[in-house]
Amino acid sequence: MVRAITHGTPCNSLSNRPEPPSPKSKKRRVDSDDDEEDNTLDLIPRSSPPAKLKSKLKDVTLEESKPKSKRRRVVESESEGDELPGKSPKKAPPKKRAVKKSKAIVATTSQAKAKEQEPEGEEDNKSVAASDDEGPADEDGESELEEDAAAASKSASSALSKIEEVDIEGGWKVGDKVPYAALAKVFALIEATTKRLEKTALLTSFLLLVIRRSGPGDFQPLLQAVYLCINRLSPDYEGVELGIGESLLIKAITDSTGRSGAQVKADLKKEGDLGLVAMNSKNSQKVLFKPKPLTLDFVFKNLKEIALSSGQSAQRKKTSIITKLLAACQGTEAKYIIRSLEGKLRIGNAEKSVLVSLAHAVILAEKEKAGKRWSQEKLAEKLEEGSNVLKSVYSELPSYDLVIPALLEFGIGGLREKCQLTPGVPLKPMLAKPTKAIGEVLDRFENKKFTCEYKYDGERAQVHLLPDGAIKVFSRNSEDMSKKYPDLMEQVPHCIKEGTKSFVLDAEAVAINKDTAKLMPFQELSRRKRKDVKVEDILVRVCLFGFDLLYLNGESLLQKPLSERRKLLREHFQEVHLEFAFAKWSDAEAVEEIQTFLDESVKDGCEGLMVKMLESDASHYEPSRRSVNWLKVKKDYLAGVGDSLDLVVVGGYYGKGKRTNVYGAFLLACYDADAETYQTICKIGTGFSEEMLKSHWDSLHPLEMEKPRGDISVGGAKPDIWFEPKVVWEVLTADLSLSPIYTAAQGVVDERGISLRFPRFIRIRDDKNADDGTGPEQIAEMYEKQALAQGGGKKKGGEDDGDFW
Repeated sequence: MVRAITHGTPCNSLSNRPEPPSPKSKKRRVDSDDDEEDNTLDLIPRSSPPAKLKSKLKDVTLEESKPKSKRRRVVESESEGDELPGKSPKKAPPKKRAVKKSKAIVATTSQAKAKEQEPEGEEDNKSVAASDDEGPADEDGESELEEDAAAASKSASSALSKIEEVDIEGGWKVGDKVPYAALAKVFALIEATTKRLEKTALLTSFLLLVIRRSGPGDFQPLLQAVYLCINRLSPDYEGVELGIGESLLIKAITDSTGRSGAQVKADLKKEGDLGLVAMNSKNSQKVLFKPKPLTLDFVFKNLKEIALSSGQSAQRKKTSIITKLLAACQGTEAKYIIRSLEGKLRIGNAEKSVLVSLAHAVILAEKEKAGKRWSQEKLAEKLEEGSNVLKSVYSELPSYDLVIPALLEFGIGGLREKCQLTPGVPLKPMLAKPTKAIGEVLDRFENKKFTCEYKYDGERAQVHLLPDGAIKVFSRNSEDMSKKYPDLMEQVPHCIKEGTKSFVLDAEAVAINKDTAKLMPFQELSRRKRKDVKVEDILVRVCLFGFDLLYLNGESLLQKPLSERRKLLREHFQEVHLEFAFAKWSDAEAVEEIQTFLDESVKDGCEGLMVKMLESDASHYEPSRRSVNWLKVKKDYLAGVGDSLDLVVVGGYYGKGKRTNVYGAFLLACYDADAETYQTICKIGTGFSEEMLKSHWDSLHPLEMEKPRGDISVGGAKPDIWFEPKVVWEVLTADLSLSPIYTAAQGVVDERGISLRFPRFIRIRDDKNADDGTGPEQIAEMYEKQALAQGGGKKKGGEDDGDFW
């Protein structure tokens, strides 16, 4: 008997894991020493290293001041690329950074530039512009892997040399609670640099110290440290969030420092950073007695208590806890506690970088514990392999609660066996690359077996059946949607055949008209309540369309070809009218047949087609990757309108005439995950009805701010009002151009930013968080593809004045 619940339980089943994806969305340059006179690293003692050892470390660190005998350019992975400075709303353009280009784009550049930015090898030179997502398969790919490993070795060597710099005065004893001051110090050091390798090295040093000084079998210090570094308190699917409002934080600052609310607000208007205001307020406060130092454990538990507080007295309780924390803060601690409470650390350290630092720290700790002496080459190999393994494992089992204990107990080498895809823990979904023509699809999949599926206009739903019979439904962001879709919870058991004990199903939840059986657009789903939904009150019903089976009866299917996964899906599930159906598919290979199938999909209420590899290793499911083995062909792409983007609303312009009393236009931004900043990209005022504008006013008015938040890179944009970045819109554009006004992808393809020309609102993306917005690399890639299509030359800026109405 299948039963539905809303809270899952961790599972610890075992399986082999797929090879990790190679992150390749960014490139950067690293100066590296080719001199290999000293090719070993000694074991670093827990106390201060002797002078002779310090001298030896200087020979392998990135920070050495003496001139190098030889320098070379190294292509780096996304986790270790240079970062764009993005803390200040107004600043000089950052240094131009390289963007990884497809072979199609690189073909139009000069020979010198091609050497400087060598693209990855791939199976098919005719691939679409996203071809660099494929794993290296030739000498160029092998060379890049070697260079990645070399950079990893340099980063780790630098980390070892930074132990004393990261440690606080007097340190802390083995088994003692980690002082929060140590974390605040490393946050400040990371925030002070824009160099990706240096950020990674600093965090690696801190995490290595935490591992060294944790008691035997105690994984909590490392777990808490990692969560605070990524500004989360639990796995995404548990739904524990902070994001405390500005007014409550201001009250807590006034209560803990004795300053008036007016003074704090005036400082906030001046600084634009409430964390900085809190730190300055605390440091200017005179106290009779020095407070007891905060510990990582104490801060973490109190933050979690704040996040879990609910009910009538929740606000009062939250204010009390925050005031207590601030009262005990010293130095820079108040700055980062307030930022954690706001939901943004703003130190420019993305989660992928934290994963790399964690892997490096564990490997260095293992090396120390075993007393091994590794050559530079072996150390580089271990570090690169370790970071890839950890990233791959986390993509399939995104729960530090499960990964970190296994990591400390079994090491990197045992992680794949102990941590695997588990029902109840949503894996990061595989995503598709956009294409603009069926011809591009045929070029990409030439001489390969592929299949076409309807691209349904709904919400991604990952359905889990646990071995105990519990059913869970998760969104693409790992949000638990079991309460939002109680009708799905009732429908799923009807489609499961006998003998199916556990599974993970990748599907699309689509609004459907029960009377006509017609599919309805995504906007209809947004009308559904998100909380306290009762089946009898639901007006918009959904049908689940299953398109992939990732786990079945205790076995992961990720490493099986799509053809086999599809066969197993049909063997273990059955269609139920208006409740569950298999995604409609066709294995047609001719252009005319694919075009006919595309027309049918649009006629049936879908967005277009998904084209996927059907056989071979290329058809394996790749968690968290936007892969060229999945391509999407949407009707809007073929109409020449261009690709859609998911952009965050950060500002508003008051309406005039018929649009009086609502916002007449809006300022949008993309999200740079590395710099943790929102980069302005365009002003939009088309595609809105009067009803929509009223609805946007209602949803955005509560988010108004007089000044832009510190993590919004403003450029020359001047909206009438600013918004807290929370709302995501899908937008189509006719064209992209260089702009001196906006900051999107600034320094990537040009010193100017990139803007959208004639953007058009499509829909609200309720299924996406602000951090899931389109990134600057994707925007830069779109611009480059457009430049190639227009004859290989880049567009001249200046035509975009930021105001199209």
